[in-house]
Amino acid sequence: MRTQRKPAAPRFGLLAFAIYATHDAAIKSLGGTYSPFQIVFFVVLLSFPMVTLMLVRDTRAENLRPRDPLWAAVRTAAVVIGGFCAFYAFAVLPLAETYAILFAAPLMITVLSVPLLGEVVRFHRWMAVLVGLAGVIVVLRPGSADLGLGHLAALVAAFGSALAGVVMRKIGSTERREVLLLYPLLANFAVMLCILPFVYEPMPLADLGMVLLIAFLAIVAMSLMIRAYTLADAAIVAPMQYSQIIWATLFGWLFFGETSDALTFVGAGIIIASGAYIVLREAGGDASKHRPVLNTLSRRPEMGAMPRISLIVRKSALRAREQLPRKQH
Repeated sequence: MRTQRKPAAPRFGLLAFAIYATHDAAIKSLGGTYSPFQIVFFVVLLSFPMVTLMLVRDTRAENLRPRDPLWAAVRTAAVVIGGFCAFYAFAVLPLAETYAILFAAPLMITVLSVPLLGEVVRFHRWMAVLVGLAGVIVVLRPGSADLGLGHLAALVAAFGSALAGVVMRKIGSTERREVLLLYPLLANFAVMLCILPFVYEPMPLADLGMVLLIAFLAIVAMSLMIRAYTLADAAIVAPMQYSQIIWATLFGWLFFGETSDALTFVGAGIIIASGAYIVLREAGGDASKHRPVLNTLSRRPEMGAMPRISLIVRKSALRAREQLPRKQH
């Protein structure tokens, strides 16, 4: 049954990442008017009802204290800083350029998995990492292009995504998903609330509606990602994220008058090829013990969304595998 349903998984993945690209374009549309601190604050504020409903539905008699406070704090900091930097990068950089830099996350996941997960990375994947980093340099073009805070923010966002994902992989099997989701939300809310009085601009109803749309799109895209990962292995779904470069180019041209030069796409192509190669190596089974990219790469984890996807997917996939032999008999 699982094999027959695989063709649907890429379609769900492509649709999810198209919605995520729309989500990011909506962020960019507000970024020229409002501070990213204000946008993040209201997106987090609108996310609390969903989290509250999930906590109310949990009947297990456990508290919300993290079992591993240090790593939970590291992940929370990575989500808060990386999420804000992603919002800022989308606000000030062309969409295609931002995505090209964010696509370096699989390379960073591969590197971080060595000290944090004890992953053994052999020659082929190290070479893919080096080639991918060369692609990042092609996109940034130090010395020949004007580099600003937006480029630094995109790099920090990619690193924050990688760090949060690898830490989640490290503690996700023992830590409650509610803890992994709630603490980044609370930290985001507290930090942005402290800064909000200094950057706040009144928002008309239409712009508040746009913020609500951003939160709604994230929920819909998450649901589609969950569906995609329950239908097929991560090796089939994860590469679908690279389709966002197409949407970024289209949305940037249609709505923001952006035109990226050839070197941006050359660099993006190098980064995508390197990331896809790492995914294929991990999918082979004998090249990676922990499959860190495949098990953490589904979406930038701003707002703490990543653990909800990965833990639900892991449990759903396990149930599907357990049921498969019974159906065959």
